Order: sequence, then C-alpha cells, then structure tokens
Amino acid sequence: MNILIADDEIKMRKLLKEYLVIEGYNTFEASNGNEAIEQFELREYEAVLLDVMMPVVDGWTVLRTIRRSSEVPVIMLTARGEEYDKLFGFELGADDYMVKPFSPKELMARLKAVTKRNLKFKDTGADGYTFEGLRVDTSARAVYIDGTQVKMTPKEYELLVYLAANKNRALTRQQILDGVWGIDFFGDDRTVDTHIKVLRESLGPYKSMVSTVWGVGYKFDPEDSGK
Repeated sequence: MNILIADDEIKMRKLLKEYLVIEGYNTFEASNGNEAIEQFELREYEAVLLDVMMPVVDGWTVLRTIRRSSEVPVIMLTARGEEYDKLFGFELGADDYMVKPFSPKELMARLKAVTKRNLKFKDTGADGYTFEGLRVDTSARAVYIDGTQVKMTPKEYELLVYLAANKNRALTRQQILDGVWGIDFFGDDRTVDTHIKVLRESLGPYKSMVSTVWGVGYKFDPEDSGK
C-alpha cells in the first residue's frame, strides 16, 4: 500500500516514515504543496497524510486538487486544533484530522480505519459499484437498473459515481460542486439541486437512495432503496 507523506518538517516525515515502514507501507514524500500534487499524480495511493501549513501551496489547496479526481482517504495534519479548521477540512473532503503533536500509534490506527473504510466503498470489484439492483460499471461508464442499461448524461453519471464513492456520507452542495464540476466552476449550488432531481428520475425505483440531508446537502444511502 502506497502512502504519501506531505509535510514541510523533515523530522515529521522521517518519524511517520519509520512507523509506516514498520506497518508494511510503501512511503513517498513531499516537502511542499507543489511536490505533493506532483507526487500524487505519479502513482495511486491508498491514503495521503497531508500537512495544512506548507510552503508554496498549502494543504487546503492540495486537498481541493486531490478531490477533483480522487476519493483517496486524506488525513490532515496540523498544529491548529480550532473547530473551524476541522470543519473546513471536512467540508473540503478530508477523512480525518490530527492535531500536532500527536501519537504516531494513534495516527496508524486512524490510517488503518480510513483505508479499511475506503476499501468497503469500492464495491464488489475494481470496475464499479453494485447496490441491490443498481450497478455502476465504471470501466464502461454504464449504469444498469435491474439488469437494464439506463441512459445518463455524462454529468449525471459523474454525479452518481461521486455520490456512490462517498456512500453514507453527508455531502454539502459545495463539496459536490467541487468534486463533480471542479473548483473552477462559477455556477451556484442550484446546479446541484437541478442535477440531483434529474438523477433521481433516471434511477427510477432506486431514486430514494439519493436522500436529502436537510441543512447540509445530499447523501447516497444504498440501504434506502425504496423497495
């Protein structure tokens, strides 16, 4: 399993690497935000340990960039423990948050938890997601309902895949915009509402899987099939 360590403190990178190697992980390092983005694009990772305050490009920007193309687990590392910072990180798509100084053993435990949880989200194989009679074939970019292929626009499909990859996770409209449309999108969150409505119509008997989380946004709940 490949783990990316992005932190400008060399002592911190060395410490984390020692613990990760003992646990059997392959480690790759970055000392600033640009290096982190470059390293992330070179290979697939099972998780990213990402410092918030880094030179050149900060951790928040790196996280936004990662979330444009990947749902890899990201644990934020920071010396700031204010609630606002934690909420901001979760809104951007962070999976967990560790405040320095922290116990490396606790970090390893949290790392194992988020990677294990992420594997469960990857369905019955490497080619998509299956929830009861709803199947998303990511290798063919196709969606099937009770065995019959359903026509979807590219954006409907991308929205469904993003929601499925974040199964049971309440997502804000801004998170969905960033994840599906990209952080450079200049529209408003009503775009999400419109596409959610269209997606639900396409899902037919499984439309209730896309539920509204009042005051937050939306959640993909495969246990709520409506049947």
